[in-house]
Amino acid sequence: MPTSFGHRLNQAFATKGQLCVGIDPHAALLEDWGLSDDVRGLETFAKTVINAAAGRVGIVKPQVSFFERFGSRGFAVLEEIGQQAQEAGLLVIMDAKRGDIGSTMEAYFEAWLGKSAPFFSDALTVSPYLGLASLSPTIASAIERGKGVFVLAATSNPEGERLQTAMVEGVTGIDSEGNPIVTESMTVAQAIWSGLGQINSVTSSAGELIGSAGAVLGATLNLNKFGLAGVTTLPQEVHTPILAPGVGAQGAQLSDVGRLFGVAAGQVIANVSRSVLGAGAAGVEKAIDLANAELASGLTA
Repeated sequence: MPTSFGHRLNQAFATKGQLCVGIDPHAALLEDWGLSDDVRGLETFAKTVINAAAGRVGIVKPQVSFFERFGSRGFAVLEEIGQQAQEAGLLVIMDAKRGDIGSTMEAYFEAWLGKSAPFFSDALTVSPYLGLASLSPTIASAIERGKGVFVLAATSNPEGERLQTAMVEGVTGIDSEGNPIVTESMTVAQAIWSGLGQINSVTSSAGELIGSAGAVLGATLNLNKFGLAGVTTLPQEVHTPILAPGVGAQGAQLSDVGRLFGVAAGQVIANVSRSVLGAGAAGVEKAIDLANAELASGLTA
């Protein structure tokens, strides 16, 4: 069985820290970099960011939509930078937010995480809002291949709060006969978090500290509203990794990651994009170094 994503993530944390550089080629950013808003500008931007991130961080997160908007030529660039990142020793989280059922989700898996996937990625963001169980085959196949997933649990968009804080039945454990233990006092976000904890406890190898099934938790949120104020106080044998967007330009500070996530801070992938990419081609390397230092100070404070 291949080395698990959770194991590789833990190694990346130990050697390069917990910063993740998002590759988000907004049209405005391309303009700020003096690049044309076309495939040539997209390619120059993305490859420059990969080169700047290599050796400075362990993780990058391309936002698929900014490549998809250029059609097949944009996807060709995405294929290239996935390979470039792999060769540079970077973990690649493809931010595609796929989510469906049956053969449709199976096809998404084959595109992004399968053995012959055209897009190289170590992990993929997915949406659970057709039911977390609808992702079970995808998560199982991903873990079997040494890949990871990050499931949307508590997102930073204001429209998400009403849905994600709704109360539902949630699984809190498994009884002696293998049946789920159900509670009715759980938010949707908490149910997703709890379900991921169950998956990680069952699928992780002995001694692994971090699982391969992760959660997306916005860094700008009041997690108490979502029932996630003390995320690691929920019973977990293996820690669930947390992908935390919203750091930097969206308002949360890297120096606050330790305070925001408390004892779960060691599980957090702190994603930055515009706050470092805004420094331009000439300044992005220094901006990444400064972001790394700020995050380190917040985690050790």
